[in-house]
Amino acid sequence: MISKKPILVTGSHRSGTTWVGRMIAQSPSVGYIHEPFNLNHYPGICGAKFDYWFPYISKKNESNFYENIRKTINFSYNLIGELKAIRSPKDLLHLVRDFNNFLFYRLSHVRPLIKDPIAVFSAEWLASKFNMDVIVLIRHPAAFANSLKRKNWTHPFSHFLEQPLLMKYHLHPFEAEIRKYAEKEHSVVDQAILLWRLIHHMIIKYKKNHEDWIFLRHEDISRNPVDSFQILFERLNLKFSKHILVKIKKYSNSANPSEAIANGDSLRRDSKSNIFNWKRSLTRSEIENIRFKVEDISRLFYSDEDW
Repeated sequence: MISKKPILVTGSHRSGTTWVGRMIAQSPSVGYIHEPFNLNHYPGICGAKFDYWFPYISKKNESNFYENIRKTINFSYNLIGELKAIRSPKDLLHLVRDFNNFLFYRLSHVRPLIKDPIAVFSAEWLASKFNMDVIVLIRHPAAFANSLKRKNWTHPFSHFLEQPLLMKYHLHPFEAEIRKYAEKEHSVVDQAILLWRLIHHMIIKYKKNHEDWIFLRHEDISRNPVDSFQILFERLNLKFSKHILVKIKKYSNSANPSEAIANGDSLRRDSKSNIFNWKRSLTRSEIENIRFKVEDISRLFYSDEDW
């Protein structure tokens, strides 16, 4: 049994999930768990093995994952799994840190918070199976594309095709496009466009079916972080203390850079300035291309004024 109601922070990657998750985890009543669905996660955090980016879990395949994810949510550290995976002194340091964090969280009986955009297609199963409060982050498609372009992050689209349940129940309208992108590599911006459409197609379904979930646009919380987080804490039944207020201001005020600095604190941003970085970084033709290709989905989240 899970003693406190878990929290899931998900949505598209590069949409502020780490920022939101870390700020909520400033509460002493919350324990932070970082991306157990990530293919590169430490096995001590979660013993489940995922073969694909954006894995899809449902009742039809949950037996492969349930027990390990339950242990993660219960802060039960997979010590043996992590010991087997150690390859360097850095790995050992991670083991010590994560083991101690999980032990402290478990003894403190805090609420587990899973921050994981890679779990976005499994959010419905997670919420149902573990009675989770769900926060879904949404970000402007041009900002998303710009962020992936800056990182030069590509995606193996075959990972969607190799998940027949995901394709059958959710992504079948995009099958031809996904196959095209799996067979031939496209530019990072074009890949970002398709990824944004797939993820937000799923988010539209969630919005229709889960009125109790919290849906947040990255831009809205960035414009007014203090009020936005205060409302968020109230909805999660968490105390909003002076300490948390100071942290939120520290990580979002105008003295911070508008974009992440190499080797710096990647969470510290001028949140308002960060909203429209894409207008300065993307070319006019890239922006027009993005808007044209996402318009059928983006118009449900963003108006003409947002472009």
